[in-house]
Amino acid sequence: MSFIIKCLDCGHNAPYYPTSTTCPKCGSQWREAEYDYELIGKSLPAKLAGRGPDLWRYKELLPVRNPNVSLSLGEGYTPLVRAINLGMMLGCPNIYIKDERQGPTSSFKDRQAAVTIAALKEAGITEMVAASTGNVAISYSAYASRAGMKLWAFVTSLVPSVKMREIALYGSQVIKITGSYDQCKQVAAEFARQRHLYLDMGARTITSIEAMKTIAFEIAEQLTSIQGPGENSLWRTPDWYIQAISGGMGPLGVYKGFREMQQMGWVNRIPAFAPIQADGCAPMVTSWKKGLEKAEVVHSPKTHIETLATGDPGRTYEFLRNHVNNTNGVFESVSDEEAFRAMHVLAKMEGISAEPAAAVAFAGLFKLIRAGVIKPSDTIVVNCTGHTMPAEAGILGDNWSRDIKFPSTETPQEGLLSALTQVAPERFPKIVIVEDTGEARRLIRRILQSQGNFTILEAENGRAGLELIQKEQPDLIVLDLMMPEMDGFTVIEALRSKQETATIPVIVATAKELTPDEKNRLGGQIQALLQKGDFLNDEFLEEVKSLIK
Repeated sequence: MSFIIKCLDCGHNAPYYPTSTTCPKCGSQWREAEYDYELIGKSLPAKLAGRGPDLWRYKELLPVRNPNVSLSLGEGYTPLVRAINLGMMLGCPNIYIKDERQGPTSSFKDRQAAVTIAALKEAGITEMVAASTGNVAISYSAYASRAGMKLWAFVTSLVPSVKMREIALYGSQVIKITGSYDQCKQVAAEFARQRHLYLDMGARTITSIEAMKTIAFEIAEQLTSIQGPGENSLWRTPDWYIQAISGGMGPLGVYKGFREMQQMGWVNRIPAFAPIQADGCAPMVTSWKKGLEKAEVVHSPKTHIETLATGDPGRTYEFLRNHVNNTNGVFESVSDEEAFRAMHVLAKMEGISAEPAAAVAFAGLFKLIRAGVIKPSDTIVVNCTGHTMPAEAGILGDNWSRDIKFPSTETPQEGLLSALTQVAPERFPKIVIVEDTGEARRLIRRILQSQGNFTILEAENGRAGLELIQKEQPDLIVLDLMMPEMDGFTVIEALRSKQETATIPVIVATAKELTPDEKNRLGGQIQALLQKGDFLNDEFLEEVKSLIK
């Protein structure tokens, strides 16, 4: 396998040795691997059909001369899942989730660990040092254990104890640093220097960037199998690639993957990149929005999402800034609260449980769609990574569970009925959805379910809806206007004419652009008027919460 290492500062080419971490000519730590793209571009596609579904299917484009299959844990080729319900909610039908939770230790860091450990094992290295906010140390620990290597894992004291215990379980030595992640990296680097040990340097580690680019290869290959090849290209690329970032290594690697495919003629374009950070520690976002070429350091991160609390991204920002600008992408940040809400929405809409750091990417997606930056026709891939931990009570909020005490003095049947009354649906606010389109009813139901416990009833036309409302006397009605049998205007007039239904709150949700006369007809009769496609807006959710109290 032929490749060389090129210095990004002086352009000097050198052979690859894992222990050589600087350019022999200028001393720069920023270098990357280059391959024979013309030869590989022509020969590799035909070989892929006979290879397994893991990242080593692209071994000609990885800096490991003889991959050791015995070290593999099945890393790579994670599913690309279409987010059908999120797409309906957001009005963007082509949203895909690159489910990196399916890696061996549930994180995209498994790629980094697999390729790096393979290269180190090949070079005869038996001990290494890594600083981590949790996931990378877990991944390295698993692969180091498999390779018979010793890992010194430096983590901040804010890393959840359950993650620290898992790192230790693999046999790694955990060193807990009471300080920021940037300080943790400094201590780890000094420890490695004093003991002459190999140090993982994040985005400056050649194998890390090379490993991450396999995400791009997989996205293009998988998207092609779903949507067909791109125009005048072998594979298809999305319009947007979205990922939550801390140090920014992931998108650097993914960008390199798309760039290499373009060089080899496999794709004809690179997607727009949207790195997302947490508001409380967003040095790249704030610096980019200010037009700065170098990142302003955040010395005191103020976010509860500790795994994203890198205050000093260093030169990673400069490279990533160029990639974002060159692809007409954007940097964006979201609050912790927006990330926690996205966790709920993702779990309840798509059945995907993600850790807060991964939810930051989805909160960013919601924000960019609301702002009109991402268009309804765009194809979007969101990286969903993270070692999912048990959900904290603070994230779930109050009343996330209900207790049942089985009475012991009654007969078994009476005791069962008594117990069930404690969780009977009649205890929940009742909402009737009147909508003639099945997909729209399902979407509204899922959105409501993602926000709380409700008894939700449905009717597929105005006449059936009116009968259901009169029978059930709900706390709230979500009503379409254009329906067969009886339109929404007539339903509202019928409701307001009867004392028992006159005061039930109504939210009208319609895709129709109302005329002034139609708006006057609704005046004073409803509590809110929303356009379909705006259901994720806080306005809809707040209206629901306020009206059912």
